[in-house]
Formats: sequence, structure tokens, C-alpha cells
Amino acid sequence: MLAVSPASSFSIVLPNEQATRRLAADVASVLKPGDLVTLSGDLGAGKTAFARALIRHLAGDEAMDVPSPTFTLVQTYALPRFTVVHADLYRVTHAGELAELGVDEAAENAVVLLEWPDRAAEVLPADRLDIAFTLARNLGPNQRNAEITGHGAFAPRIERLAAIRHFLIQQGMAAEPRTHVQGDASTRAYERLTHKGQRYILMNAPRRPDGPPVRGGLPYSAIAHLAEDVKPFVAMARALRERGLSAPQIHAADLNEGLLLLEDLGTEGVVEDDPLAPIEERYAAAVDVLVALHREPVAATLTVAPGIEYRVPPYDIDAILIEAELLLDWYIPHRRGLITAAARSEFTALWRDALRRAYDQPATWVLRDYHSPNLLWLAEREGLARVGLLDFQDALMGPAPYDLVSLLQDARVDVPDAMEIALLGRYAKARLDADNEFPTSAFVELYVALGAQRATKILGIFARLDRRDGKPQYLRHIPRIWRYLRRALVHPAMGDLKAWYDAHVPPPQ
Repeated sequence: MLAVSPASSFSIVLPNEQATRRLAADVASVLKPGDLVTLSGDLGAGKTAFARALIRHLAGDEAMDVPSPTFTLVQTYALPRFTVVHADLYRVTHAGELAELGVDEAAENAVVLLEWPDRAAEVLPADRLDIAFTLARNLGPNQRNAEITGHGAFAPRIERLAAIRHFLIQQGMAAEPRTHVQGDASTRAYERLTHKGQRYILMNAPRRPDGPPVRGGLPYSAIAHLAEDVKPFVAMARALRERGLSAPQIHAADLNEGLLLLEDLGTEGVVEDDPLAPIEERYAAAVDVLVALHREPVAATLTVAPGIEYRVPPYDIDAILIEAELLLDWYIPHRRGLITAAARSEFTALWRDALRRAYDQPATWVLRDYHSPNLLWLAEREGLARVGLLDFQDALMGPAPYDLVSLLQDARVDVPDAMEIALLGRYAKARLDADNEFPTSAFVELYVALGAQRATKILGIFARLDRRDGKPQYLRHIPRIWRYLRRALVHPAMGDLKAWYDAHVPPPQ
């Protein structure tokens, strides 16, 4: 039973422990380090029960011992996604005691659960989530109400949480347990759930807000043609499935809210662990998928739903250049370098010249992130359908070599040189078998140039993820990307660009 206010709160009845665990999972889906969650209500209203359910959910351990902090005042839990600080202020007499307890210091990179927040009302931040519990004896014994309210910057997240609950209620799945799925570097979030024996993925992709204008009054996302909502994903998923490829089936969609209920393609990838390495058979199958896509014409206008169409944007030179300039704006400053206006102008001119032949061949679908994190292995299927496809909402109409570069110069996995050459040859041979006029030499030359462009872009993206988004884990991949870049630049066609990089781009530490 759900009631949503027009602002930033909603109410829910908690008839049993299962409902409390369900609410805890919902709240966990919107939390991030630095958040404060205040738990209000009288003695016995359910504050500690909720905190315990939330901590156990985040730990992935329903039997975990989570004692009440009434006497210890503060309990700290180092959990997989982030640290949680659970504090109880019932015995605190003034707000200054919070500093003495070390709550402020511990909270900097953690989520704080604060019971009895009224004891410190005068120092509570404007941005917080409050959950107020009250007994609902009129509804039956042990029943409770919970009022979930987002204050300040937390308000949009609570509105989002209410929208997710409403979407799942419509699908009859609101009561199903959900588990967090590690996502990509974007703001999208994913959860796995099972309903009537069938597995699903809940994709939570709120509409992308426009960033600051960077050129011609347009934000980066518009120039680079990044998806603004889920319509491109839905359109591409339908189009790929129509070609017999294993994009996830979409079971339900709220296009306005950006919520999709997807087929769960599992977790088996195209790489093996310990050490992380590509599985050649699976990479070869992924190459064959690209061959099948590239040797037939593709449509630029796709169907989203009856009466709704989507036009796949072009991977034009402005998009390619704005991506490459991430090196100038993020990687070079990351390495404490400086770029003059003259050097920037020379950089874009050289790239325009290097890519002047990128549009000589008919454009095809460029899925854009066609690499190991977004490819799954479906051993029970046959042929091309064995390769599961994810993360194609930013697809463009562009040059065919781009996705092959993404796969064979994997940003996160070392692909041996011999394997890359063999699989590049596999692609070229298959294209020649279908068309004896396939321009192999021009294709390989463009493969090299797009490899340099993609490495240039990713160096900037990984530096940006560290500096702007607080995700330093991507920096460990920079030496690999640097090797790809330097290898591409030694190609004779890249001579002038190599000289520019030699003069202006510092190597990684």
C-alpha cells in the first residue's frame, strides 16, 4: 500500500518483517557514501529493526549480527559498497557529543544511520533522508507505518524511489527481493530480481540532465550524441533482437521514468579470471557478431514502441573530436600538463585530417562500448546468439572499425597482440568472403586511427572518473590504454599526430 506526495515523500505500511526488509532494499538502492539517514519514532516503533535490515541487505548476509547501538552509541560496518555508521543518540544530551563520539569524522566517506535525530536537530544537514516510524495498531498487531522523506538534495532520489516502487507494483513485483548489480561507469543502476521462477534485471536510468555548455551553446552530451533517456536502448534492443542477436528482451518499460524490466542474461562473461584474460573462442564469436552486423545495411530510424520512432544519431566528426578533447581537458591536467590554445587548435586539425576517410564507407551501427564488460556468454544458445549484448544506448551510425577496436583493444583486459591480429584477420576474411571488393587496407588504416582516437578518449574519461566522480579504480587501466595509443601512433598514417602527442602528452606515472 503506497501513497506518494507531490513533493519528496511517500508512506508505506510495514505489516511484517519481510516488508521491512523490502523497504531496506529500496532505500539501499539510492544510497551513496556521505549520505545521512535519520530514523525517527518512539521506542519500539521499528527504527533499529529497519537499520538492522538495511545493514544486512548491504552486507548480503541475512544472518549477520547487528546489535543495537543503544549502549555503544556507535557501530561501524565495512560493507562491500561502502562503510555504514550506525549511531543511536538516545542517551546523548547535546549535539556537541556527536563530535566526541567521532560520528562526524567517520561519516565523511560512509553512510550514517542516525536513530533519535531529534537529539541533534540543530546540527542536522539540510540534505538528508528521514524515515519516521509509527505504530499502526488500528491495522493490526505489530503493524507499522513508515514515512520516507527526502530533504534538500535528497528529494529527487526519494521521488525516484517512489517511481520505482510504483513501477514494480504495476508489474506485480514490488514484494520480490532485489539485489544490487555492479553497473558501469554511468549513473544508471541495476538490480536483479526473480518473479515466478523467472529472473529479471531492473534498469534504473533517469533522464540525463544537460551539463554546462561547452561549444556552440551545447553541452558535451549533445555534441557527443549520448542518450538522454531509455528510448535509444529500447529501440536498439528491438533492432538487435530482430537480427537474431541476444540483446535483452524488454518485459516492461516506463519510458517517461526511465525504468526497464529486462531479461537477465546471466553473469558469465567472455573473459576468464585469475588472471583476467580473454577467452579466444568467445572473442571470436563476438567478432562474428560484428561481421554479421556490418555486412548488411542497417536502418537509421528504429521503432521504440507503436507510434514512437528513434533516429540513430551520426558519429560525426564533431562527436569524434569532442571525445578526443577529453584528453586535453582531463588527462593532461591529471598529469599536471598544460595545453595552449594554439596546441588545441593544432590537435583538432590533425585529427580532422587523420579521420578524413572515416566516412568513405556506408555507415553502420556503432554500439560504442562493445567490449568485455558488456558482453556475456550464453552457452546454451547457438551461433551468434551465444554472445549477450549490453550497454548500447549510446549507439551511433558510424564507421565499422570502431566496435572492432573496442573489442580487440579492450580497455580493461590485456588482449595478446597475436590474438588481436588473428581476430582482425578473421573479421577481414569474413568480410572478403561476402564481398570480394571489401577494402581491407583502408579498413585496417581506419582501425588504427580509430584505435588512437578511442585510446585518447578513454585516457580522458578515466582521468575524469577519478577527478570529477571520485572513482579512482579506473586509473589502474591507464597504462594499458597508453600502450594501445603509442602502438597506434607508430603507424605511418599517424606521423603528424605522433609528433603532436610526443610534444604535449605526458606518459602515465
